[in-house]
Amino acid sequence: MKATGIVRRIDDLGRVVIPKEIRRTMRIREGEPLEIFVDREGEVILKKYSPIGELSNFAQEYADALAEETGHAVFIMDRDIIIAVSGIIRKFFLEKRISKDAEKSMDDRRSIVLKDVNANAFCQDCPEKIEDYSLSSCVLSPIIVEGDPIGVVVISNKEKDREIGDLELKLSNTAALFLAKQMEQ
Repeated sequence: MKATGIVRRIDDLGRVVIPKEIRRTMRIREGEPLEIFVDREGEVILKKYSPIGELSNFAQEYADALAEETGHAVFIMDRDIIIAVSGIIRKFFLEKRISKDAEKSMDDRRSIVLKDVNANAFCQDCPEKIEDYSLSSCVLSPIIVEGDPIGVVVISNKEKDREIGDLELKLSNTAALFLAKQMEQ
């Protein structure tokens, strides 16, 4: 755990204010849910809650099936990190921060098709050796639950001579819709 040197008091309603600098750094938005944990030493830990993160095993199985059937790399993300990877080396991408393009897809609530991209199209902090990994194109489809974007499904083509088409766009949209339906149950 990293010390910040910031001390806050609990008010009479039991509230603690998380400083703006920490909220900005951790990308915690107003109204965003946080999970509360207590460890054995009595420390209280706040963690950003990821509703799609609860489906991570299911999301991984879905990504595996989609990657196996299409031959493409498949990524499933929550609002902050990649939670499932298939069809490509998992360790380079799993739990890495999502890109600005992935955030834009969620903010705009629409699918985005990108051409002539590398891994940074959907991963902000990919390792240096993977930055040169060439992908011909990818599609990013937002996962929207009850009007709120909670994640993104990415299908990325690994073959230079083939671009993402309507089929991959429909598959990505279907995967996003299916995962959203699972969250609503």
